[in-house]
Amino acid sequence: MSDENTTKSKSIALKLIIPVLLVCVVAGIWAVKNSKKDTELPGTENPDFALHVTEVLDLGKLKSYGLPIVIDFGADSCIPCKEMAPVLKGLNEELQGKAIIKFVDVWKYQALAEGYPISLIPTQIFIDVKGNPFNPKDPEAMQMKLYSLRDSKEHVFTAHEGGMTKEQLMSVLKEMGLK
Repeated sequence: MSDENTTKSKSIALKLIIPVLLVCVVAGIWAVKNSKKDTELPGTENPDFALHVTEVLDLGKLKSYGLPIVIDFGADSCIPCKEMAPVLKGLNEELQGKAIIKFVDVWKYQALAEGYPISLIPTQIFIDVKGNPFNPKDPEAMQMKLYSLRDSKEHVFTAHEGGMTKEQLMSVLKEMGLK
């Protein structure tokens, strides 16, 4: 009888162990997949959220995210641009998935500045969460320039010329709809 009891015990043990192991394997796979999602910031693999621009911007695609957009036109070797570089880098990292922060080096990629009102660097272009040129409450206080088409008077760009601090950029981003 001891052989019969041992066989029954092994059978019961196998019936319990196999489902428990299957549940553990499935839970492990789920945990591995979801742990990667939790540690990644939104947009870290998406080139639309990369700071440095080396190709023509697809503004239509960027606007489709419904996020405020800042495009800084400068150069790596320009002194005021160098002062702004850590601010832009920090905001790009901090605001992933909440705002789009871009930097275009106009000395390396001159063609990428075509079509934008850039007369000096650094110059920032601002687009609100609705995909429209930012319309500040007090453009003079924020030292913003509003550009309109001559014929239709349609507002097409809002720009700031010169460097900006993190606090200034955050103030503008909040007014543009940063959540």
